[in-house]
Amino acid sequence: MNYVMNVFNWLIAAGPTVLLPVIITIIGLIFGLNIGRGFKSGLTLGIGFAGIKLILDFMTTNVGPAAKAMVERTGVHLNALDVGWGSIAAITWASPIIALLIFAILLVNIVLLILKRTNTLDVDIWNYHHVAIVGVMVFFVTKNIGLGVGASVVMALITFKLADWSQPMVENFFHIPGVSLPTVSALSSLVIAWPLNWLLDRIPFFRKAKFSIRDAQKYLGFFGDSMIMGLIIGMVIGALAGYNLMQVLQLGVSMAAVLVLIPKMTALFMEGLMPISEAAQKWSQKRFKGRKLFIGLDAAVVVGNQDVITTALIIIPLTIAMALVLPGNSVLPFADLAVVPFRVAMVVALTNGNLLKNIIIGLAVTASLLWCGTTTAPVLTAIAKSVGIKLGTNSLFISSFAATSMIQSFAVYFAFTTNQLILIPILLLVFAVVWYYFDGIKHVNASVNAQTTEA
Repeated sequence: MNYVMNVFNWLIAAGPTVLLPVIITIIGLIFGLNIGRGFKSGLTLGIGFAGIKLILDFMTTNVGPAAKAMVERTGVHLNALDVGWGSIAAITWASPIIALLIFAILLVNIVLLILKRTNTLDVDIWNYHHVAIVGVMVFFVTKNIGLGVGASVVMALITFKLADWSQPMVENFFHIPGVSLPTVSALSSLVIAWPLNWLLDRIPFFRKAKFSIRDAQKYLGFFGDSMIMGLIIGMVIGALAGYNLMQVLQLGVSMAAVLVLIPKMTALFMEGLMPISEAAQKWSQKRFKGRKLFIGLDAAVVVGNQDVITTALIIIPLTIAMALVLPGNSVLPFADLAVVPFRVAMVVALTNGNLLKNIIIGLAVTASLLWCGTTTAPVLTAIAKSVGIKLGTNSLFISSFAATSMIQSFAVYFAFTTNQLILIPILLLVFAVVWYYFDGIKHVNASVNAQTTEA
């Protein structure tokens, strides 16, 4: 046992670029991959983490001083830099308890499938990081592995049920049958969107509105490009910081480079996890023959919808404006502006493309992201430092529109780190009531449940 612990501690000390290939290789072997493919997948993830770490260091080195100078000159205290979901994913996969969390999430899905309490077969292993990060943050704060695993288990329960309940929208609005989207970054908006949409439907003006400006996309398209977005945002920050023209242009190009390079590095993560995801899908299908299941896919399959893109291009500049005036906000939106389509995709489906309601609900979701991101930025920053990411300035925090900035992720994190004996039961009770409402009263996906046969 001591020998095993010594090896484990050595791997942790070696850092995530060494630990990741080992963890992923083991997971691949469990799902039936040969050791060569499993190791190559793990090594690809390790390389992706190294690349993201370099880009993040580069970004904070450039933006950190500019953000500090901007705060001093304008009095706008936005000292929590949005470093993007890709960077948060890298931090998540670098956690020493990540293997335990991934297995726990997978086990929850399998148990729910066996008990016929979900119809979602989630083969999108990559997006498990959205669920796992809550457990990582809870473990970091409490130093309790049980609480960390418990937080991710509750997140998994909520995620798979939200995927079930939102599946009709995926099928009816996006016309993708037999698919659900257990991607937390897309589902999270529904926690706010469902009740707010209900409220807006009680107001005749919003219920009858058919406002649509799809033609505006051709005017916004140039500015919606991530490269141009990075250039403009960098130049604006530089100008507000009081930089000279050369420094403004240099910061703009640097930020354009970041928004182009981060997706390329995160693509390595997806490339590395693809063989694992495919093996997991085959493994699951062999064990659940005869069931009509929804295949859980990445929400990327719907973000190209024209209504989604149009809504996102409107929300992006409004997000920046809101960040400047929202009381209590410290998050400077940046890298995750490029993935705003994920945050609004299910909102668009819920409202059936009602652009006016999309904007109102989208802004409410944005406010929650900024507030929750501000609250949890210090913990996220400390975790980043613990896995070897050096920030450009000691006064700079990091945040994202992922992690515990998302409303249900924040709720689970808060319950598991604050007055657990009171808040965890309350959280579970609220979730149980919602579960009863959708499955027991509205009978969502009841027709699918009726068609299932014994395996």
